[in-house]
Amino acid sequence: MHEVRKSETKARYHASYLAKLTRFVHVSCMDAFDLRILDALQRDGRLTNNDLAERVGLSPSQCSRRRAQLEADGHIRAYHAALDPSVLGLKVQAFVQVTLAKHSPDNSRRFQRLVEGVDAVQEAYSVTGEADYLLKVIVEDLPALAKLLNDIFLPHDSVAQVRSSIALTSLKETRVLPLDLKPKAR
Repeated sequence: MHEVRKSETKARYHASYLAKLTRFVHVSCMDAFDLRILDALQRDGRLTNNDLAERVGLSPSQCSRRRAQLEADGHIRAYHAALDPSVLGLKVQAFVQVTLAKHSPDNSRRFQRLVEGVDAVQEAYSVTGEADYLLKVIVEDLPALAKLLNDIFLPHDSVAQVRSSIALTSLKETRVLPLDLKPKAR
């Protein structure tokens, strides 16, 4: 029985190592065309294959093949429509710092489940510093923010303290990653 568990653990380790190695090889094997495809798609995910091919300087079939490979390799996770929150009535954006009541794996999992169940939380990060987590939330108005903080986060048994900062204006919002489009020497 012990030998079976040991061989299963070893197999999982090797599978994980191979997956990491495969990702590294795929990233290091990307060329200027792949980077141009990624850059064009992150700026406009609605490009047709013909438009994308023309933009990056490939034939449509080559472009389609490369795009499919970039998707299969996980470089492209999804395609989204960028919605305007204020037009949809979501006018208050805030950044919430959360300190956990107890630092343990179970408490962290409880807090993660809480965050995953709250649609107003747009992004959540485990951070260094005084707080344990930083959340980006978006709600309709200040009463909705107060309800979120006072009725959802503060009463939760995993949470000790919550501090929020309301965004007054947005200086920059982008999902465009800084890709180095200069070709690398091989």
